[in-house]
Amino acid sequence: MKLKLLSVDDSRAIRMIIGKALARYDCDVLQAPNGLEGLQTALREKPDLIILDYTMPVMDGAEMLARLRGSAETRDIPVIMLTAEAGKDTVLRIARLGVKGYLIKPFTEEQLVERLKRVVDLQIKQDLTQRPRRFDDPLEVLVVDDKAAIVEQIRTGLADLPWVIQGCASVSEAVAAAGQRVRDVVLVNLALPDNGAFSLFQTLRASAQYRNLAIFGMCVRIAVEDQNRAQESGFTGVVTKPIDFEDLKNRLGRALRLDMSYKFFQEREEVLVLKVPARLDSYVFNNITAILHAKVAEAVDAGFDKLLVDLSALRSADINVIRLGLAVVKLCQDLSMRMKVVVNDDVHRECRVYEETKDWNFVRSLDEGIANLKGTPLVPA
Repeated sequence: MKLKLLSVDDSRAIRMIIGKALARYDCDVLQAPNGLEGLQTALREKPDLIILDYTMPVMDGAEMLARLRGSAETRDIPVIMLTAEAGKDTVLRIARLGVKGYLIKPFTEEQLVERLKRVVDLQIKQDLTQRPRRFDDPLEVLVVDDKAAIVEQIRTGLADLPWVIQGCASVSEAVAAAGQRVRDVVLVNLALPDNGAFSLFQTLRASAQYRNLAIFGMCVRIAVEDQNRAQESGFTGVVTKPIDFEDLKNRLGRALRLDMSYKFFQEREEVLVLKVPARLDSYVFNNITAILHAKVAEAVDAGFDKLLVDLSALRSADINVIRLGLAVVKLCQDLSMRMKVVVNDDVHRECRVYEETKDWNFVRSLDEGIANLKGTPLVPA
C-alpha cells in the first residue's frame, strides 16, 4: 500500500524540497503550513509518518506533537522533527518529546530520505525507470508523400532534432517500412492517389503494434474536405502546407507527450535563468509550469536567490505570458528570491499597459539582468 507522509512547516520552500525529495518514491506527500492545520490533517488522513517543523506560527511543533500524543487516533504516528537550531539544549529538548529522529536545517534531500528510511519503508516507484521521452530522444518519423520535395522539407525542418526521418513515396513502401521497425509517428499526404492515406491509416490501426500510433494527415490549407474526412476517420491531427515547423514540433510533442522542460532552465553566474521560447503556446506553458516549482525550489536549496526570466524571444505579451509571469512572481515572493524580467521593446511596451505586469522589474538583456541582480555595474562593451 502506498505510504502517506505529512509535511508540516511554515516554510513553503522546505515543503517543496521535501516533496521533490520524495517524488521518486511511491508515497503521497500531504502538506500543512502550521501545527494547527497539521493536527487537523493528521486526524483526518492518519499519515504513516509526520515531518514536523519545531518552530512555527499559530501552533509550533512541540504543541502539535503533544496533542498528537494525547489522542488515541494519532499517538502512534512516528514523527521526524525539523529544527533550524543545532544547540545541545534544543536537541535534548526534541529528544525528550518522543520523536523518531530529527534533522537540522539546512539538510540535503539525501539526508532526509536516509532519515525517513529508518522509520518507514520507502520504495522507488516501479515506473521511474521509464522516464518521459524528450524532444532530444532519437524518435522514428515516417513521412509518406509521393512528392520527394515534401519529404526533404520535413527532413530539413526537423534537422535540429536527432529524429530519424524516413520517406516513402507509396502506401506499399510505407507498410513495408512500418513492418521493419517500430515508428513513433507517421505523416501521410491526404492527397495520395486511390485514397492511399486512408487505406494506410486503416492498415496501421488494424495492427496491435500501431493501434495507438500518432498518425497525422498532410494537405494544403484549402483542402477542407480532406481535413474533415481525416478528423472523422480518427487521424491524430492534420498538418497544413506550407508547413509551420515550430507548430509541427509542438503538435508532435503533444501527441507523443514529449518532455521539453529541460530546455527552459539554466544557471548563469549564480543566477537561475528561465528562458521562454518565441512561441509560448499552451503546450510550452504547461511544460514550464509543470516543473517550475520543483526547479526553483531545487535552486533555492542549492543556494540560489536570484531568478532571471528571459522573455526577449517573444513577439508579444499574451495571456500565457501574463499567467506564467504572475506564477513566477508569486513563487519568488514565497521563496524570497530577487527577480528581473528580460524583454524587448515590443513586449516591454505591452507589459507596461497591463495592470498585472506594469510593475515587473524589467531589463533589456541577460547581461544587464545578471549584473543588476548581483549588484555589480554592467561594463560597456
